[in-house]
Amino acid sequence: MKEVFSIKEAIKKIEHYCAYQERCHDEVVQKLRTMKMDTDEIDTIIVKLIQDNFLNESRFACSFARGKHRIKFWGKNRIVNELKFRNIGQYNINLALKEISNEEYLDTFEKIATRNWDSIKETNLQKKRKKFCDYLLRKGFESNLIYEKVKELEAQ
Repeated sequence: MKEVFSIKEAIKKIEHYCAYQERCHDEVVQKLRTMKMDTDEIDTIIVKLIQDNFLNESRFACSFARGKHRIKFWGKNRIVNELKFRNIGQYNINLALKEISNEEYLDTFEKIATRNWDSIKETNLQKKRKKFCDYLLRKGFESNLIYEKVKELEAQ
């Protein structure tokens, strides 16, 4: 890999990087830094990427939320935290959460909760309850949903 890129070469390379999958601004800036670009060059390139629609924070947030929920079965809390970690603004986070319908969200939660509860081979009910709650909290689901589901599953 060569050390120094002209702005044109960097733009071409970074356009491929953005076309491969949705990226947030932070990821692109990091990539440009590894390419030894200076701050002014990075700003110029970012502006060009936004103008040419290679970089779109709203599109990234929506795609991220859909993918993480449907593929990794993350809850809204985890999605929000991960988007904030990537410096995505509140407007785009709210937009992203609208990508997941309430029906789909609760359906996913039900499937995951039931599957997890059945898979825990703990005989001590207290420990089983803790493992169950910890798992779903890590996945990013809301605690009120989790605790209602625990009561429901224990009653069975």
